[in-house]
Amino acid sequence: MDSADLAFAGPGPARAAHLRADADALAALLANPVARVLPVWRGKPLIAGASGLGWVGADAPILAHATRPLLFLGDAAAPRFAADVSSWEPPALDRAALAMFHDTSTQHYPGLPETTVFRDLRSVMTALTPDQAAMAATARAVFNWHRTHGFCAACGAASRSGMGGWQRQCPACGATHFPRTDPVVIMLVLRGNRLLLGRSPGWPEGMYSALAGFIEPGETIEAAVRREVAEETGISVGAVRYLTSQPWPFPSSLMIGCVGAALSDAIVLDDELDDTLWISREEMLEAFAGRHPQVRAARPGSIARHMIGEWLAGRAGV
Repeated sequence: MDSADLAFAGPGPARAAHLRADADALAALLANPVARVLPVWRGKPLIAGASGLGWVGADAPILAHATRPLLFLGDAAAPRFAADVSSWEPPALDRAALAMFHDTSTQHYPGLPETTVFRDLRSVMTALTPDQAAMAATARAVFNWHRTHGFCAACGAASRSGMGGWQRQCPACGATHFPRTDPVVIMLVLRGNRLLLGRSPGWPEGMYSALAGFIEPGETIEAAVRREVAEETGISVGAVRYLTSQPWPFPSSLMIGCVGAALSDAIVLDDELDDTLWISREEMLEAFAGRHPQVRAARPGSIARHMIGEWLAGRAGV
């Protein structure tokens, strides 16, 4: 399945993971004149102009706000790092905007060009090149993990960053911890010419998407699809097949796209969702064109948008 329209699904640079344990090698890479660092502020990457990442040199003043060692993103020839500069406090910060589902606010660091600002990754994910989007997603997800896993899960002592930012080490008991990725199933549930859509509380008006949910311990992908659909809508699902996947750094999920055949169509709505509905192929085409009276198409770049587009094109049946 072609995934060119999937944000964050690009290969990114060669990660050069063999260099992560070599502190001297990482220091040499950072000292390379062609090395560049991506500042990330509270999950928002620095964006230069309309669509490019805002890389800075290793001596840029903004990096003084980095609260932990830099994250090595990869590429030994043209080294790429990321820095969490969340300790910087912009003047007149609009905290309400930061908490919105779609944060449209920007933050400008003094001394940088006026068009170089921190922007919500969702708002630029389709404008970035595949490699840029992959690096921004990696940095956002790993920094979120560091932010929420500052203490050892084995003994409770404060842990510290290591391995070029790809590990946390406990100096008290010696335990090592690695970035987590949460597997999530997202599914096109089909019955005849219709697709099942749902909307969660707090979503913008008209926003509907494919059903989704976390995979539980001891569960296969197929079992998770059937369980989530039954729990949220009361609908039984038979055959399930895999379609595609997408890293989704909000905060750190791997979206596993599937298609499932519904064995019934009577909806019993669960309290996790605000609404659920069946939509025909013809109605979905109207939604994609912006003409449906109730449903807005899923966000471009998202796996839901991609899979629904594949279904409309006749390439995503069960």
